[in-house]
Amino acid sequence: MLEDKDLEAVQQLKDAYDKITTELNKIIVGQTQVIEELLVALFARGHCLLVGVPGLAKTLLIHTLADALSLQFNRIQFTPDLMPSDITGTEVIQEDKTSGTRELRFLKGPIFANVLLADEINRTPPKTQAALLEAMQEHQVTIGGERRILDEPFFVLATQNPIEQEGTYPLPEAQLDRFMFNILIDYPQEEEELEIVRRTTADVSVEVSPTLDAQEIQLLAQTVRRVPIADHVARYAMQLVRATRRGKGEVPSFVSEYVSWGAGPRATQFLVLGGKARAILQGRYYVDVEDIRAVAPAVLRHRIMTNFNAEAEGIKPDDIVRMLIETISPNQGGGADSGSESEIFRSADAR
Repeated sequence: MLEDKDLEAVQQLKDAYDKITTELNKIIVGQTQVIEELLVALFARGHCLLVGVPGLAKTLLIHTLADALSLQFNRIQFTPDLMPSDITGTEVIQEDKTSGTRELRFLKGPIFANVLLADEINRTPPKTQAALLEAMQEHQVTIGGERRILDEPFFVLATQNPIEQEGTYPLPEAQLDRFMFNILIDYPQEEEELEIVRRTTADVSVEVSPTLDAQEIQLLAQTVRRVPIADHVARYAMQLVRATRRGKGEVPSFVSEYVSWGAGPRATQFLVLGGKARAILQGRYYVDVEDIRAVAPAVLRHRIMTNFNAEAEGIKPDDIVRMLIETISPNQGGGADSGSESEIFRSADAR
């Protein structure tokens, strides 16, 4: 069970979530689920890929979130001619005007920030996309043979437009797997769109107040990892992931028919971490099966590769996830209130 100090930290995180949501709603209209998934990933220390057509405020949402969290924010507009050194930084020779001596000096790139917005990440070639891999996984970059540690917390929030194919480079599966969530941003509802028009066409200036600093976010993220999870809930998360792997044991018939490649172990880690973060944001001190189900689409949709049969019948990864949730039932080997938990899931780390 959580200690008293942990329970207090859980309440602090719930209060912080409410405050951050209030600040975001000053600028962002609607998108309740998107904001929740973004904050779940934030407190679980995961990176996010936001996918949506142009004009849905993806960039504005990320920028506003950085302002609400009092974090250092940098934006990179990905283009076909962007080089890896444009992201990580480079070493230059500078001359001391007083002594005349020359020395190598490292100039930091935009990756040295707490929140990095990788705008239209699929518009740059794989070589430049790969410059983010080490930073996303190890929270460091290696330049000139020297490792340089990034400031914590460090989040990569990338955007991608799904309808623009010409001049784009699909992200490699290895890089997609580094993103905890793939968040879909849809068109606003009618009343929401009317409110957007009202806000953006009037002479009104709205400021966002910072709610958390970097140190507070780090402490709250540690609390998320101490939230207990029952064995049957953790096993349910694992069953969802293993059921996506065609040819690896017994899987549902629709997986064999429509899936060419399934999710790896990192997906299970992210399901558990996402479930822990969502449970706290919902005001609970334990993880329920519904928490796993709620984060499953965002965790799995970019880790399930469908085949030609699925494409021909219009079956998307989200459809596969929905059918898996409907098909697979959690084991009945103990409940969330029974106190049954495993230490390995209390300290799961999928950075």
